[in-house]
Amino acid sequence: MSEANQEKLDAFLGKMVGDLGAIATGAGVLLGDRLGLFKALREGGKMTAAELSTRTGTQERLVREWLSGQAAAGYVDYDEASDKFYLNAEQELVFADEDSPAFMAGAFEFLSALWLDEEKVRQAFQSGKGVGWHDHSACLFRGTERFFRPGYNANLIDSWLPALEGVVEKLERGVDVADVGCGHGASTVLMAQAFPNSRFVGFDYHAPSIERARKAAEVAGVGVNTRFDVAAAKSYPGTYDLVTFFDCLHDMGDPTGAATHVHGSLKPDGTWMIVEPFAHDHLAANLNPVGRVY
Repeated sequence: MSEANQEKLDAFLGKMVGDLGAIATGAGVLLGDRLGLFKALREGGKMTAAELSTRTGTQERLVREWLSGQAAAGYVDYDEASDKFYLNAEQELVFADEDSPAFMAGAFEFLSALWLDEEKVRQAFQSGKGVGWHDHSACLFRGTERFFRPGYNANLIDSWLPALEGVVEKLERGVDVADVGCGHGASTVLMAQAFPNSRFVGFDYHAPSIERARKAAEVAGVGVNTRFDVAAAKSYPGTYDLVTFFDCLHDMGDPTGAATHVHGSLKPDGTWMIVEPFAHDHLAANLNPVGRVY
């Protein structure tokens, strides 16, 4: 074994301290999100720990620890003179505004499944059987919808669909659309609201997600032109003018099989719309902060 360079070792240990802090802070973000602490800070402005605990029905001692940790991470701002904490405008968009395209609290929720499902993944490493999407903890499904929905709200109708030649015109006239891997139905409902003349079917093989999607459609008032069915990407029924895959193809066990089925389900002039996180084709180009997440 080669002898370690002390300067490089110290720098690497410094990186480890930062990563450990990120892990600890991530758990704090989950707590703040679920307890409504971030949203209470947004609504109440500058507050002491006592004021925030009163506003949220939580314990002051623990709230002070939470605020201190979030402030150390730069996720909450602290005014030393008044001993009060607050969210700046950017922090509000990231942690407290679920309609903001920059909202990130959902990401902390779905990534918590990496820890909760560690035992399943360990077994998969040894058996080679993999871990099905449906085998994950419920936080994965909730967090995924909360993380991606703001991006769909900001881009799907006004930017992504218009980028496909002739598709918006078809949707306005009225066509058949399949949203595959729809999860809780955020993308399906959004399209159904924008194009009431078209008919939308959301497919997902995860039955609990389909139940949530049906409720979302009912609340949104799009039940007339929308339905949700349990079906896999390789076997969903019907033929369609537009088939959409939003942030799901990379999670499928057989993406080639799914693509083959899409080809067979498209009408002669149909369109397959795929939205995926950007990545390079070679590992070396993906050794960056985004690569760490995906």
